[in-house]
Amino acid sequence: MLAIVAPGQGAQVPGFLSPWLELPGLAEQFAAWSEVVGLDLVRYGTTADAEEIRDTAVAQPLLVGAGMAAASAILGPLSSPSPALPTERSHVDVVAGHSVGEFTAAAVAGVLTPKDALALVAERGRGMAEAAARTETGMTAVLGGDREQVLQALAAAGLTPANDNGSGQIVAAGTVEQLAAFAENPPARARLRPLSVAGAFHTEHMAPAVERVRAAAASLAPSDPVVRILSNADGAVVDSGARYLERLVSQVSSPVRWDACTQTLADLGVTALVELTPAGTLTGLARRALRGVELLAVKTPDDIDRATALVKEHAGTPAGTVQEG
Repeated sequence: MLAIVAPGQGAQVPGFLSPWLELPGLAEQFAAWSEVVGLDLVRYGTTADAEEIRDTAVAQPLLVGAGMAAASAILGPLSSPSPALPTERSHVDVVAGHSVGEFTAAAVAGVLTPKDALALVAERGRGMAEAAARTETGMTAVLGGDREQVLQALAAAGLTPANDNGSGQIVAAGTVEQLAAFAENPPARARLRPLSVAGAFHTEHMAPAVERVRAAAASLAPSDPVVRILSNADGAVVDSGARYLERLVSQVSSPVRWDACTQTLADLGVTALVELTPAGTLTGLARRALRGVELLAVKTPDDIDRATALVKEHAGTPAGTVQEG
């Protein structure tokens, strides 16, 4: 049982795209995608510094473009959603993305074309950047501590558990004043790590961005997924392209339940998990939550051959019953 997963914002580092552009055709592909999103993705992925690619409006299309490039190098072209699966995509059993990684997952599963996924995520990035600029907000990772005590402390501080990542990691989001007060009285046995993000993503503070993304999504024609795809909302398998697209829209201001996605992967009987570039975050979480599962973080093209082998070695059929959403 083979899973492909795509990381979310914060995974990007300066220059991470450079080795991928050495693959035949990818520099030209990124030049075309740059036209779609109105950004020079090649420059941002190669020579831009950390502060430039921290910008939400830049980071989101850059991450999705990079993830789709890695997926196409491993699985074959993603350009034509069709029940007739192209090349290695027929070996993938389940796909999921963390936050903005859900747009990458949508392209891998055939719900959106790469062009549509990029056009929509560019609107998402711009909308979330504008929403973040309205109020000074932020996010802090809460590591360890008793889960229920952490959630109670967040509620008492007026904060939202914006990312429930499992493996003892919950990301709190809210105003800088709320986060500062929370830091002065943290939950017992918990460590706090402020995150370098532009705002309180996946909270009510992102509500203005939801309508912008919904308006952009209205012009798209999603296809039903050709690969089983999970939703961040609750970890459920979603078998309707239209329903998955609606979840992409509402996800902007709703918490990410990666813990629920991880549980679904376990229930399905996943035996191998491949994380698309810029990889490392989700395989790190899986190392604790999915013990015994073979993991591969695809960081550079040097990892393509091993990823392709894993895809072929672990393709299977469902080993559990999961309710579809």
